[in-house]
Amino acid sequence: MRWLMMAVVLLGTAGARAEEVRVMISGGFTAAFQALAPGFERESGHRLVMVQGGSMGTAPTAIPMRLQRGEPADAVIMVGEALDALAAQGRVVPGSRVDLAISGIGLAVRNGVPKPDIGSVEALRATLLAARGVGYSASASGRYVNGPLFERLGIAADMQGRAHLVTGEPVANAVARGELDLAFQQVAELLPVRGVQFVGPLPEAVQLYTVFAGGVASGARQPQAAAALLRYLAGPAARAAVVESGLLPMAWR
Repeated sequence: MRWLMMAVVLLGTAGARAEEVRVMISGGFTAAFQALAPGFERESGHRLVMVQGGSMGTAPTAIPMRLQRGEPADAVIMVGEALDALAAQGRVVPGSRVDLAISGIGLAVRNGVPKPDIGSVEALRATLLAARGVGYSASASGRYVNGPLFERLGIAADMQGRAHLVTGEPVANAVARGELDLAFQQVAELLPVRGVQFVGPLPEAVQLYTVFAGGVASGARQPQAAAALLRYLAGPAARAAVVESGLLPMAWR
């Protein structure tokens, strides 16, 4: 009888651990997450379900819109400032934020075309003025490119009509199809796209670094597992995958 009771306890514990953990995640951290997810699943016994969406914007797939509609989530991984906004709205548990990585903005062009020069601010300016179509996202990188960056380069008026917002997919997809010449987005979102070649990051003088962070969603069904996942993604074992994906570790600062 004693052995039977122990077996029941063990089976119940295993069943409790093997839960589905839903993770809403924006593109910048997706490649690193996909590389690290199997390790967490092996160690925890949980099964991760990834739901992708932008950190910002009003597209139906954007994380704020998904949460507003009441879609279930346990953990949310996105641009840090957007995560803080969700916490202020009560959609992410206050104090649950865990900083995961730092991301810079880069440029990609279609495979087979010469890589443009963006090695200096003046070279970047000339490249933009020579482009017929420039793509940017609705998230943090796009808001910077189509706002402060163009203004700092003194080409905001020149870019009207040739700068295009790309939503619902990586910006580089439009370049791969030949619809645009240049794709600006977080480096980690450019590298996985087929059909394009990565040119490089923005010059340091006009670069914008963004922190990607995770938090526990309010109303999470698996809050403890979500918190454990975020600790795992921020831990030393995750560093190699983070760097390989095109991100910088938090220790870089």
